[in-house]
Amino acid sequence: MKMFSVAHKTVFVVDHCPYMAESSRQQVECDVLTKSRAQGVIPLAPVSKSLWTCAVECSMEYCRILFDVYPKDKLVNYIVSDSEFHILNTWRREDQSTHELMSALSAVGPPNPREDPECCSILHGLVAAVEALCKITELQHEKRTALMDTAERVANRGRIICLTNAKSDTHVRMLEDCIQETISEQNKLAAGSDRLMAIQQCDLVLVHIYPQGEETLVSDRPKKEISPLLTSEVHSVRAGRHLASKLNILVQQHFDLASTTITNIPMKEEQHANTSANYDVELLHHRDAHIEFFKSGDLHMAGTSTRENGVKETMTLKWCTPRTNSIELHYCTGAYRISPTDVNSRPSSCLTNFLLNGRSVLLEQPRKSGSKVISHMLSSHGGEIFLHVLNSNRSTLEDPPSISEGCGGRVTDYRITDFGEFMRDNRLTPVAESSHNPSGKLPVERAKAQLERYTRYWPMIISQTTIFNMQAVVPLANLIVKELLTEEDLLTCQKTIYNLVDMERKSDPLPISTVGSRGKGPKRDEQYRIMWNELETLVKTHAGATDRHQRVLDCIIACRSKPPEEEERKKRGRKREEREDRTEKNGSKEAEDKSWQESERLKGLLEKEDQESEVIKDSPDSPEPLNKKPRLISEDVQPPERAKGPATLLSMWTNRITVANSRKHQEFFGRAGSVNSKFELYQHLKEENGIDTHENGKAAR
Repeated sequence: MKMFSVAHKTVFVVDHCPYMAESSRQQVECDVLTKSRAQGVIPLAPVSKSLWTCAVECSMEYCRILFDVYPKDKLVNYIVSDSEFHILNTWRREDQSTHELMSALSAVGPPNPREDPECCSILHGLVAAVEALCKITELQHEKRTALMDTAERVANRGRIICLTNAKSDTHVRMLEDCIQETISEQNKLAAGSDRLMAIQQCDLVLVHIYPQGEETLVSDRPKKEISPLLTSEVHSVRAGRHLASKLNILVQQHFDLASTTITNIPMKEEQHANTSANYDVELLHHRDAHIEFFKSGDLHMAGTSTRENGVKETMTLKWCTPRTNSIELHYCTGAYRISPTDVNSRPSSCLTNFLLNGRSVLLEQPRKSGSKVISHMLSSHGGEIFLHVLNSNRSTLEDPPSISEGCGGRVTDYRITDFGEFMRDNRLTPVAESSHNPSGKLPVERAKAQLERYTRYWPMIISQTTIFNMQAVVPLANLIVKELLTEEDLLTCQKTIYNLVDMERKSDPLPISTVGSRGKGPKRDEQYRIMWNELETLVKTHAGATDRHQRVLDCIIACRSKPPEEEERKKRGRKREEREDRTEKNGSKEAEDKSWQESERLKGLLEKEDQESEVIKDSPDSPEPLNKKPRLISEDVQPPERAKGPATLLSMWTNRITVANSRKHQEFFGRAGSVNSKFELYQHLKEENGIDTHENGKAAR
């Protein structure tokens, strides 16, 4: 990781040639402060600033905001160019203040309109700016000293902001070529010096300033790469308030700043001391102060407004009446320095003085309804004002919330186990720089690409998916997210699809969720239709990766297009299921009637057989019956059950199964020779003791 970004060094090059003394033609009224004018007094004529004055004021405002928000690690070098260059300060920390720059600018003075324009050029200042970027700052020297073995990690990058009045687009290209040649020459000198560093990246921001009422001769151009070391962008701006707005936007883009507008600030009127009015103050700070809005998606709740034709955005926060007791502590997640956009306005001055006196102000998000949400706080520490970010959500110091308290409400069937596997598959590990191939993607880019592939289709809830609940689909789901598929992977995916086709042919059940639905859920055909649709959705998200991914999708489409006879068989199956459902719903009464009739018929048969068996047993001349297989009906149906009335469906079905099973095996000897389903045990012991036994199992002495 390279240290020091382009924002570490900024060089301002301001044109001091005679043509910068031209009027900006934006008039400033000087007579507006006079309350009453005596008769005969001629009113003051309006004045207009020169192009030089507009450039100096706007560039100093740029530096003021930069020094307020980044007082240490962002440095500015100010250069004025006419017949020669004038360096007004250095990279040293004691020179980084608006006071030093204003003192140096007062010594330079305004441009001389009578000076020879041929002797003056902005090129002198641009060459000096490149030389200044090669010089080592104190922070760079400290890092190089601390990292002697890996000093190459300390990068040297910078930005040049040129404020001039260019002649044409050709003139702009000539300036870019001059800077590119100067960078190459200075890098050669820095290679043989310990006090210089080669420039690894330089951003040129050329701002063409022209008076109001004239047509510009230079066209705007977005950032463009001139060479691997130089990028350039051109802004054509009218002098005056338009230039001030442009540099205000550029300082936000260059240093990752954001805007917050404090509304409804109560302030007493100067003319009427007993009354007060509400004012707004715009503050600039680091963009991270709005990170909670971006995370929660509450940008609309924070009152986002757009200014300058859609270029500049500001977040609106509402003033809360400050507490008299400032000892109260708040759970703060960040503190960022602020800088007022209009530092000389009365509302900004009053707010600044109010905070520097030790007061704190809570800021709330403007909401049309609901409870008040206090998200930020303004307070000063050590003479500097900070915007504090207050935690408006659940504190990390509390117990972790239940999973049912998440964004989904009372949802409990999250795919927690699958998400654990997902995290293991996408775990980040350090990569040595020596093992990285410079020609290929960076490891972090490969990791982001893999995470994007894995999350193209990943349902979070078990009830929202079918294929991820099926073990049969796991091989395909694990392979289809790969960046490249081998021929073996393609065969595995096709085999998985054919197995699903075979499951559908056998009408195997699927793990379809029935949460929130009544009855038995969707039909079997509808279940498979849902499964195929989801599988096709999963594969379609990856079909454009390679040709083998597309072949997997083609296989699914081919298997889903069934032949006519298969469709006819499905229709017959659906009709049969519908008939069975109607039978289950409407046939309960018929089943009860049939059960009654069947039980009466069985009861009559059992009584008839009992009468015949009693006649045989009671006859003294009847021979002993042979040991044969007993009648099943008389054996299985117990006499107590006959007296209970009609048989149930369960008993009828049990009798039927018992009869069928008894025909499949030979009856036990004891049961076959029993009397009244009773058989006497240990008969051989009684014979040895001289006890006779009769056939009916009773002993005779």
